[in-house]
Amino acid sequence: MRVQLFLLSLLVLAGSAFMTGVARRFALSCGLVDVPNARSSHKRTTARGGGLAVVLTTTVCLVALYTAGVISGDFLLAVAVGGGAVALIGFLDDRCSIRPGIRITVHTAAALWAVNRLGGLPPLQFGDQLIQLGWGGYALGALGIVWLVNLFNFMDGIDGIAATEAIFIATAGALLGSGGPGARDVTAASWVFALASLGFLFWNWPPAKIFLGDVGSGYLGYVIAVLALAATRSDPAALWAWLILGGVFFVDATMTLLWRLLRRERIYEAHRSHLYQSLARRWGSHAKVTLAALAVNVLWLFPCAVFAMRRPELAAATVVFALAPLALLGAALGRTVTRHRAS
Repeated sequence: MRVQLFLLSLLVLAGSAFMTGVARRFALSCGLVDVPNARSSHKRTTARGGGLAVVLTTTVCLVALYTAGVISGDFLLAVAVGGGAVALIGFLDDRCSIRPGIRITVHTAAALWAVNRLGGLPPLQFGDQLIQLGWGGYALGALGIVWLVNLFNFMDGIDGIAATEAIFIATAGALLGSGGPGARDVTAASWVFALASLGFLFWNWPPAKIFLGDVGSGYLGYVIAVLALAATRSDPAALWAWLILGGVFFVDATMTLLWRLLRRERIYEAHRSHLYQSLARRWGSHAKVTLAALAVNVLWLFPCAVFAMRRPELAAATVVFALAPLALLGAALGRTVTRHRAS
């Protein structure tokens, strides 16, 4: 069995890396490229749309896992159909810009589909109490998925960071594990998704030879949201642990969004004012920022997530404990960047 799992892992990794190379050749041949402009963090014309390799590899492997009886049909449909819709609208947006309203409509439909296939948002653990959300759980679950889809799109602004974050969250989520129905779905799918993302990262590590594009960034956020929702069905404390795992992205995206709202900027327009982008400019390196984010994930957020799973009555409070230092650090960095610009 271990030999089979090892061979499957190699197959997923190699398949994703190979498909990314194919996607790059296709993108370059048909002019699907990102040309640097005033809002860009890169300096040379680069192919985009490489996330399609992650989508195809993950989907094919999940179908194989379903055929082998490893994952359930409802879980497969939640990921494959909803994820396919998010990836398709992203691919179209990569080719020819799609209006924000149409993108959000598709994202919302995919989110509602996933929540429905998984039976709604399960009870959440607050202290010693399990809170049943009823129909409100459907709306909250869908809103969370839509936010994650767009969050990963916001945060895919320097080489390697989005794929690295996806690999960390999926791998950590699989390692956390949990008992109960559906746990095997999450563990198996998380490993496949992480390996597919790693295959893409070989091409996306600084200096990137290809970008995810909207087809990939939105898909990464969607799959992670579905995995978190499915994990919570097995363990009511799991949602808090997955929130902690994504803390770097959640804090940066949320704080940047609030700052742009306060400055009355158009939040749907492209920009490069995220904290990680400002840090990349100051350090002069995408790799350093990506590795710094990974270090925070591994050394701080993962231990906090483990604690949340082991002490479910403290899981919600642990989210605040884990993310508060990141918010304070983000505020300090934001003030430093503002002073630097003023000077």
